[in-house]
Amino acid sequence: MRLGLALGYWGRGPSADHVPLAQEAERLGYDSVWTAESWGSDAFTPLTWIAAHTSRIKLGTAVAQMAARSPTTTAMHALTLDHLSGGRALLGLGLSGPQVVEGWYGRPFPKSPLTATREYVDVVRQVLRRDAPVELDGRFHPLPYDGPDGTGIGKALKSITHPLRAGLPILLGAEGPKNIAQTARIADGWLPLYWSPTRTDVYEASLTDVPDPFLIAPMARARVCDDIAEGLLPVKAMLGFYIGGMGHAKRNFHADLMARMGYEEEARRIQRLFLDGRREEAVLAVPDAFADEISLVGPRERIAERLELWRKGPVTDLLVLAPDPHTLRVLAELNS
Repeated sequence: MRLGLALGYWGRGPSADHVPLAQEAERLGYDSVWTAESWGSDAFTPLTWIAAHTSRIKLGTAVAQMAARSPTTTAMHALTLDHLSGGRALLGLGLSGPQVVEGWYGRPFPKSPLTATREYVDVVRQVLRRDAPVELDGRFHPLPYDGPDGTGIGKALKSITHPLRAGLPILLGAEGPKNIAQTARIADGWLPLYWSPTRTDVYEASLTDVPDPFLIAPMARARVCDDIAEGLLPVKAMLGFYIGGMGHAKRNFHADLMARMGYEEEARRIQRLFLDGRREEAVLAVPDAFADEISLVGPRERIAERLELWRKGPVTDLLVLAPDPHTLRVLAELNS
């Protein structure tokens, strides 16, 4: 099991720690570093900055939002980063949810998310292969565009720039069972949002036809500390926000996933509290047990014991959200 460093997206502004953390992760032998985006900083620009300050570590988006860019634009970003970094790019994509897609990007959330994702990946792969002009008779991403409001003179084009790698890895952030199963068919890897090494059966049916090789790269917050309850607070804060606030009361993919993992009553309670404006109560309502099983928190000996559970399962890459170099170093030592 390889280790990756997950940096997430910016808050109020850029973090001065991100480049030093990426450099330390590279020195410690971490395989990859990952950035994200929501409705603020983008995922690609920070990776380009990190690429300029590192030499070996792979550079992944976890995730770049599909609604933010046409698939050809995303392919342009990926092939550009891949060239500038000497072939280190990993393209992680995610569909996001209706509130973000319609509220931030001003686009309709696709009525058939599976089809929209499949078309998107198809176009990106065509651009990267560069064996013919890009064409797709698609419902969501037709190329050339032939809609009634178009000119009718669109031309199928092939990238001017020759991509460095036709097989640049594409990973998908998928949560629903059908979406995960499709990911195994069309992508090179999967980016699970929550992963419990003791509940791998939750995903078993969706992963029956996984090819070899296939990356399974969940994200987990990690912190070496003596006070487990205190160490879990950032995990609970993240869960409270995603389960309570990252989605509508009637359509929240994150809450649905928590429910499928055995915490349905707790997930709905967190949603109600958050949507009622009782955010602190929503965070405190996150069960310690759930926060604990999807993270690596506590003294070194405890983390060592729990890390073995992750190593025994199908996870190929553990993407670590770690706040400090000490935690990164301990995990590198334990995983060696």
